[in-house]
Amino acid sequence: MKALVIDRIGHTAFRDSPSPEPGEGEVLVDVCHVGLCGSDLSTFTGANPLVDLPRVPGHEIGGRILSVGAGVAPEFRPGARVVINPYTACGQCPACKRDRPNACQFNQTLGVQRDGGLCDRITVPQSRLILTEALPDRLLPLVEPLSVGFHAVARGQVSAGDTVLVLGGGMIGVGAILGAQARGAKVIVSEISAAKSETLRKLGAQAVLNPLEVDLAQEVLDLTEGQGADVVIEAAGVAQTFRLAVDLAPFTGRIVYIGYTRGEVAYDTKFFNLKELDIRGSRNALPADFDAVIAVLTKQPQVADLLISKVFPFVQALEAFDYWLAQRDETFKILIDFGKGGSDGPATA
Repeated sequence: MKALVIDRIGHTAFRDSPSPEPGEGEVLVDVCHVGLCGSDLSTFTGANPLVDLPRVPGHEIGGRILSVGAGVAPEFRPGARVVINPYTACGQCPACKRDRPNACQFNQTLGVQRDGGLCDRITVPQSRLILTEALPDRLLPLVEPLSVGFHAVARGQVSAGDTVLVLGGGMIGVGAILGAQARGAKVIVSEISAAKSETLRKLGAQAVLNPLEVDLAQEVLDLTEGQGADVVIEAAGVAQTFRLAVDLAPFTGRIVYIGYTRGEVAYDTKFFNLKELDIRGSRNALPADFDAVIAVLTKQPQVADLLISKVFPFVQALEAFDYWLAQRDETFKILIDFGKGGSDGPATA
């Protein structure tokens, strides 16, 4: 079978490898679509410290079951649509024992610490599959990236009547927007890209503010009758927004960090105490977050038309990363289509 591999910084190639066979408790998935993630782009540019090259990227995977190994439950039948949960869980670390396997100390994510889904077929444990016939094939790879934002919303305990400020309107920020709206919250977004801002408004954000053009703190106060946002979700992953979250959070506000920055971040820590802030990290997603995303996309399939920026056939996938670098400010999600049916979408290469 063919796989796309990032074999050195700034370069991709196709390679041939034997087709895998499912072992006990495993399922062989025919890959239909893969979404490219910011972590894949970081691997391509050499900025991802978690990846050793060469690496097959791709952890946003949708497909159909081809065959199953011994001991697999009968509902995992050939032909069933699946979303792949790309994380692992050791079952023994403190996070796993607290029933939070998304934060497993020894997690290995597909496409990061181990080869991912940009290949014709892939075997995964049954426990890593989420069955859904509610979504068409092309929407399946949107589930995992959006679930990361949904998980952050859950970590922030967002509820109806809250106002949520999302710092960063990329794909992860979009997940936070949709997740907060699904819980009945109003959403304000800070985003510097004009092209992305237009899409974010179409997704229902109450306001989209460019912090380079307006006084973000004052605008948020004006939009919340002087109260500030109940929850601030950092989804940009830069030092400025890490500090900004603390500055913008009101007294007794909640902050959730999804992104991370490679460098150190300096804080005036007195505000942690004076404001009595609840500050939480958010990592990956739980099955419940996947289910919540599927429910939203089932009701709002038009979201895909706003988020899928470009579709490359697998045979042209070598062009995808260079395209993304050139169109970064306006790109939400690039899909790789393996041409196995259900490939209708808003854009083609």
